Amino acid sequence: MTLWLSRIRLRHAPDLAALAGLLLPSEENARIAAAHRLLWSLFADGPDRRRDFLWREDGGSSWQRTTFLVLSGRKPEDRRGLFEIDEPKAFEPALAPGQRLRFRLRASPGAAEARSHGQRGKRIDPLARALRGLGAEVRREQRDTITQRVGIEWVARQGAAAGFRLVEAPHGPLLRVETDRWHILPRDGAKPVRFSSLDLEGELVVEDPAHFLSALGRGFGRAKAFGCGLMLIRRP
Repeated sequence: MTLWLSRIRLRHAPDLAALAGLLLPSEENARIAAAHRLLWSLFADGPDRRRDFLWREDGGSSWQRTTFLVLSGRKPEDRRGLFEIDEPKAFEPALAPGQRLRFRLRASPGAAEARSHGQRGKRIDPLARALRGLGAEVRREQRDTITQRVGIEWVARQGAAAGFRLVEAPHGPLLRVETDRWHILPRDGAKPVRFSSLDLEGELVVEDPAHFLSALGRGFGRAKAFGCGLMLIRRP
């Protein structure tokens, strides 16, 4: 299946400017929830449609500078005239075993908690688990170290299942967690959506190109409907 990579912005026009605060609120969690709905409008052409795209927000915090990068199995269709959409490009990177790539990934990490008797493990947040039980001072002093370790371990597990590995350097894998955040998104008549996200940058080596490309299309981690999971790659 062909994948399409699109760059999408709200249309710069007076009528959109009047609604910008509603369409893209400045508060981060409200903004994520609003962007989720906005982008779904580009693909919701039928009542039975299921989400078949990944997205992430890029650019500045003002609505005029905000760009959404979207990887999808279908081209987006702007039925309401809200967006400027650059011509979608077929996402067909030429990958080879041993190829080295730089990547950016905003991900909500998840892991399965081990259970006995073959039961399916409960999904857990590995960073929250690593920080749990630490005193406030210890958590403040060690948070960055723990976050880096959790990020490296989580991405390494993703790679083992997705046809890539992290590049090793003398000081360890080439991966850096740039930010970590906790999100609580309100929902009408339902419990809030809660998840953490990490912004990761690093370098990887492709081991199985077909497997890796398939994984790129599926995305990594949880909260894919809310701007997580899309890995952006480029040559060093």
